[in-house]
Amino acid sequence: MLFFRWTMMLLMLGVVASFVFYVATGEVKYRALGLKIMKWAVLAALGFFGVLILERLL
Repeated sequence: MLFFRWTMMLLMLGVVASFVFYVATGEVKYRALGLKIMKWAVLAALGFFGVLILERLL
């Protein structure tokens, strides 16, 4: 459980940092990186909630 929390926190920190760099520099590569990290954050969240649901069912 702690692993998932730290993973989500680090992923969200990476997304925020990427978008801040994009706003500060205007370089599109930071926006693309932020969107890629956000995709993985959503997948990690789905996995996290999937584990919670399975835990409740079993």
